[in-house]
Amino acid sequence: MSDIIRLENEKFNVKTRVSYSNEFLNVPIKMWVGEIENDTMEQFYNLARLPFAFKHVAAMPDTHLGYGMPIGGVLATKGYVIPNAVGVDIGCGMLCVRTDRRHINRRTLKKIVDDIKKLIPVGFKHHKKPQGRLPIWDKQIMTSIVENEWESAEKQLGTLGGGNHFIEIQKGDDGFIYVMIHSGSRNLGKKIADHYNKLAQTKNEDWCSSVPKKWQLAFLPIIHQHGRAYMYEMNYAVRFAYANRMLMMEKVQEAFANHVDATFYDKCAINIAHNYARVEHHFGENVVVHRKGATSAYKDELGIIPGSQGTCSYIVRGKGNPESFMSCSHGAGRLMGRKQAQRSLSLEKEVKKLDDQGIIHGIKKAKDLDEASGAYKDIDEVMENQKNLVDIETKLRPLAVVKG
Repeated sequence: MSDIIRLENEKFNVKTRVSYSNEFLNVPIKMWVGEIENDTMEQFYNLARLPFAFKHVAAMPDTHLGYGMPIGGVLATKGYVIPNAVGVDIGCGMLCVRTDRRHINRRTLKKIVDDIKKLIPVGFKHHKKPQGRLPIWDKQIMTSIVENEWESAEKQLGTLGGGNHFIEIQKGDDGFIYVMIHSGSRNLGKKIADHYNKLAQTKNEDWCSSVPKKWQLAFLPIIHQHGRAYMYEMNYAVRFAYANRMLMMEKVQEAFANHVDATFYDKCAINIAHNYARVEHHFGENVVVHRKGATSAYKDELGIIPGSQGTCSYIVRGKGNPESFMSCSHGAGRLMGRKQAQRSLSLEKEVKKLDDQGIIHGIKKAKDLDEASGAYKDIDEVMENQKNLVDIETKLRPLAVVKG
């Protein structure tokens, strides 16, 4: 595999035969992956065959199958943006804040968790009233999605969502209690993503694009009016997701205040996205860097790499490795699909793992197994595979988890 460059970890394994020949790649693929599924590898081949792919494609250690582009992938392009290379949950990311507390007993933790559930809607639920905290929108920009969704977005702000989104109370190896939130742009981001992906598909047909439709990588030039509109609305969704996490953190502080005295060091908060596209300067050129389930890791930049329900998470400091476009993983990464996890994992064993650690959790039924720790990759292996991308600053152990 001459066009696949292994970095740091030599235990590379494609689980089954890859159908695409690397002889036709436009750029190499650089990988920090221990093991990768065939269908995920095929998606990386597709990215590397794009005519406007720049320098190389980077695969993070948590990578797995996505829609069009793998989650845990980094793609740089010369002048083009791909909505599916950002994904539907635009701006999804992490927020972590340290408190001055060193201990909270289990009984109090349960009360705090109960209050968090009362204050923050989860899953498909929204606030009943507008929150009045949306980021400023320039109405002179001639686009429609944000304006059309404005009223709904007012009630989505400060809500958790479902899937792998969570609020977690943690204990750091520095002795302090932390709160971590993983959430994104809710339905607003999905509406933007779906609209511009369909638009890109139509335009690619009009332009007789050489990129096969089945790759699900329809693109827009960023100098084109539709490309500019997508970039603007995408960036708004990133800001919305940032504000969403901040408002939830305020609600978490309120829940804490009902039961304990705790100072939240908001000025030291880390609030970082892992689904977006941004113009950056790499290898001497300005390019559009797509991070889909990947975190920016510039030199000395602080980031967050969560584990799974029942495993540790990490605050990290970027090393600014140019080979990954200064990126790292966004988490542990899925080991199996949601339906597969529900079918194959043992409810009794997964619950026992959490109970034995004393974690307050939400795994009660077989349908909850899609978010069990057994459904995710080994976070310690993931961290080992990217030790030339980040340094670990703080290791965080879960105490209580709220899931959508």
